[in-house]
Amino acid sequence: MKLTELAHGGGCGCKLGPAVLRDLLADQPVAQMFPQLLVGNAESDDAAVWQIDDKTCVIATTDFFMPMVDNARDFGRIAATNAISDIYAMGGRPIMALAILGMPINVMAPATIRDILAGGADICAEAGIPVAGGHSIDAPEPIYGLAVIGICAPEDVRRNGGAEAGDKLILTKPVGVGIYSNAIKKGTATEADIAEMVESCTTLNRIGQDLAQMPGVHAITDVTGFGILGHGLEMARGAGCALRIERAVIPLLNRAAELAESGHGTGASGRNWNAVHDAVTLPADLTDAQQTILTDPQTSGGLLVAVAPDEADGVLATIRERHPKAAIIGQAVEGAGITVV
Repeated sequence: MKLTELAHGGGCGCKLGPAVLRDLLADQPVAQMFPQLLVGNAESDDAAVWQIDDKTCVIATTDFFMPMVDNARDFGRIAATNAISDIYAMGGRPIMALAILGMPINVMAPATIRDILAGGADICAEAGIPVAGGHSIDAPEPIYGLAVIGICAPEDVRRNGGAEAGDKLILTKPVGVGIYSNAIKKGTATEADIAEMVESCTTLNRIGQDLAQMPGVHAITDVTGFGILGHGLEMARGAGCALRIERAVIPLLNRAAELAESGHGTGASGRNWNAVHDAVTLPADLTDAQQTILTDPQTSGGLLVAVAPDEADGVLATIRERHPKAAIIGQAVEGAGITVV
């Protein structure tokens, strides 16, 4: 069987919806009573941050999901890249990872599972970190990911809520991963589509640790399962400001618009819209396909970066050395919520 046939969903489209997640966490104790915990579960941020001393913070995250591609090694590579991204999104440098593995052991060949693990190890080696251990279980659907530990200086921590009114918003990777994933499940994706998606999803967001060294970079988050609008709204609410997003300049995978027009949006896209619709203003001429792109769940997506306006062009040029499709997609402004123009 194909990997994608063994799972009911794939990639970050498997994430629980924002509304469901808020409901589940409503009664959980807030961990912010610990003064060393700079970022915890009180914020909707990408990772937890614990300050060790005046020079060092530890960043911790975990991320795992079911396959979105049928090539086992590529699945491992995508899942590992996605997990490590949370460290980069906080401005940190990863130092080690632990593997998280759940497999239907009586259904999948051991060689396939080894390929998944090898793919994850490939990306960790590229990031310069070891897979130092992990945990595995027999599960009804294939699940793989990493717990990742990173470090940074306290002044280099970049929260998703640090944007200031006037900041320009830069997105480092093209959008459309969820749409492509749906096309793969439906059998309508071409080999070129799959190759393009895998290349994007396995490109490390290591630019994040460089951006954290730039004082003009005020906030960073990675755009994953909640889409541009979902993660953008977290940035806006964390900063107490509004975002103005220009739909025409959002970078896209080559056939994302075409596939969205032909009905390849995911169920997660609709879920994401339901979670944000009361805080988002859309233009009257926005098509259903364009709305799908705005809420498309990304797996191992790009970084959304809030940058002081006078430094945005220089920061964009630096980002484009690694991510040539990066673009300025909007601006932080006074107010609340998101307006799409």
